[in-house]
Amino acid sequence: MTLELQEAAILEDLLFVFMGYEGQYIRFREEYNPSSQIDRLTGAQLKVLPGLDPSLRDMTDEILKMATYYMAVEAFVEVQSREEFGAVNHALCAAIRKLLKDYLILIAQLEHQFITNPKFTLHILHLHIQPTAKVMSVLHALAHEMLVRNQLLGNEEDEESLDDFDDVENILESLREGGDIGSGRSKICKGGSVLGLLTHQLTSRAGDPAARNLLSMLLRESSRPYMAMLNEWLHHGGIRDPHAEFLVKEQKSIGRARLEEDYTDEYWEKRYTIRDGDVPPQLEGVKEKVLLAGKYLNVVRECGGVDVSKKIQDVPKTFDDARFLENVNSAYAHANESLLKLLLTTHALPERLRSLKHYFFLDRSDFFTYFLDLGQSELRKAARDVNVSKLQSLLELALRQPGSVAASDPFKEDVKVTMNDITLNKWLMRVVNVSGLVDEGSGVFMDEAKTSTTSEKDKDNYIGYHALEFDYMVPFPLSLVISRKTILRYQLLFRYLLQLRFLEMRLGSAWQGQNAVYPWKARSRYPQVESAKRRTYTLRARMLVFIQQLMYFCTSEVIEPNWEKMQRRLEKVTTVDELMQDHVDFLDTCLKECMLTNAKLLKLHAKLTQTCEYYSGFTPDLTRYLGQMDPELLRPKERPPGAIADMSRLKKMTDHLNVYEGHFSRHLKILLESLNYYAATETVVFLELCARLQTAWGEGEGGGEVFFFKAGVVVYPEQIA
Repeated sequence: MTLELQEAAILEDLLFVFMGYEGQYIRFREEYNPSSQIDRLTGAQLKVLPGLDPSLRDMTDEILKMATYYMAVEAFVEVQSREEFGAVNHALCAAIRKLLKDYLILIAQLEHQFITNPKFTLHILHLHIQPTAKVMSVLHALAHEMLVRNQLLGNEEDEESLDDFDDVENILESLREGGDIGSGRSKICKGGSVLGLLTHQLTSRAGDPAARNLLSMLLRESSRPYMAMLNEWLHHGGIRDPHAEFLVKEQKSIGRARLEEDYTDEYWEKRYTIRDGDVPPQLEGVKEKVLLAGKYLNVVRECGGVDVSKKIQDVPKTFDDARFLENVNSAYAHANESLLKLLLTTHALPERLRSLKHYFFLDRSDFFTYFLDLGQSELRKAARDVNVSKLQSLLELALRQPGSVAASDPFKEDVKVTMNDITLNKWLMRVVNVSGLVDEGSGVFMDEAKTSTTSEKDKDNYIGYHALEFDYMVPFPLSLVISRKTILRYQLLFRYLLQLRFLEMRLGSAWQGQNAVYPWKARSRYPQVESAKRRTYTLRARMLVFIQQLMYFCTSEVIEPNWEKMQRRLEKVTTVDELMQDHVDFLDTCLKECMLTNAKLLKLHAKLTQTCEYYSGFTPDLTRYLGQMDPELLRPKERPPGAIADMSRLKKMTDHLNVYEGHFSRHLKILLESLNYYAATETVVFLELCARLQTAWGEGEGGGEVFFFKAGVVVYPEQIA
């Protein structure tokens, strides 16, 4: 052919190739398979048959790049438009289709020029397609990067791999609703990942005005469905995300009904979470606000505080809207304010917390003292034999007692009596050893505690007083703040205070028992007997002071000051998460300062309280020893005929006293040293406890006589002036 005929022939072929068809002289390469998805996505490989003039061949090869880009982009749109690729990809493909339509219009115009204009040359064609070729080049680069992320340019066997799931529960939920299992594939680049890719491309091509304008348009159009989901979440608290592409992920299996038995706060912590890998760069700085705004509003919505039928108006619909960040911040502020108002005002959270304080911290415990008096016969039984229904009835009777703090409490119906199957010390030791109270692992431990049982050896000694605890039913949405995990903390503190109260009662009863029988009131003519009696009084008094000082410290020096601090923080609280954190911090601080989160202090405390309990139960035996040592201490009618003093009993009584005194003094000394150490390394508040417990410590035989007694009342040395 002549040069003119060659140019005309190649121009005609190019018009066919631009639309994806082979021409007479421009053909697909042998290695290209049009039926292979990978080959089509990569782009057609074209060749010009031999014989074309070199001056025309160079320009033809350059022009053919646009045809390759077009066919690759067309295949990309076909694949990315599938259902499983999500709404953002669909919007992107719709925007690209408009560009492809403009491309085909250009081809039609070029064909018209080729037919009607005799001066139309390959060079003129090349000039006309320059802007469009640039567009196709940018689209091809974008499509190629997305296909690489989707792993659609690898082995075809890998395309159908379903090994990696983004969220098993959401996939199962999707299947139940008739969805496609492909929507759960982690390989798919969709939603926020697509927007992030577009943003990255836009940033890297910031110096190219044409590419920047094109990518800005694609980002704007692609972000529309994403912004619709974002506005629904921010303003209604709902998620309409059938393809799992939104930055907030919902676990539908975790509902509010589980709050009643949820010791891990799963509803609040795990129902709504962020898909960290799918957050658009535009939302990276405010993703926590986005999450919280929807979470807050979701709670308000479930309580009927949001009109979901109301259409969302006058909100930004694309990322390039100047009001975009203002929309997020205002929605967060509104949601936070709505939920705070719902919790603090509508559902009276401060009153609820005050009610919890009455029942679990016994700050005004007249009703509790009355309850213990009513239920003492039941509580002295082995824990397994206690009638919980009877105790519940007695508690309700005590709560309705006129004049008590509970009588006017509108929430008293929510307090329930329960019996715990595991001892307080064992429970605390497991919590400390497994995970600590501040971790979610405490929920796991709670489940273990509920299923574990006390050993057969301890069951007879494990009485109702040891197992008694209160439970508290809290309605939604207050159960988000007063969750099962926080109720667990309240129960641990309550059982600890009850343990101290019970020991105080036991030691007080021991003192009353000693004053009620004649051998303790009568004076023996043997100095050794009087010395043993004095040692018995002194040890009991030291134990009583230890328990009372410990109780006073926990209530007045730990719980009450921390409660006041929490109340002041609640008055200034600005966010719901801050409110929840302040509540948990208050309880954790109380547990720590009451020595309930330190394994060494727990062991020492257990040994001391156990010694006090055993000693208070040993009082009847001491009374019997006195009568056997010196029969003259018995009333005449109780004295056996011909009874004589048996000083061998004195040695047995002294041996027992030595054991109790030595055990109590030794462990109290270790406790004081440990508190001094932890006061310097952990919390200074232990110094106050050290100062108080010094009054229960002394030197000399039997622990020292650091107390004075008058009519059975302990008088501290500092009170004698």
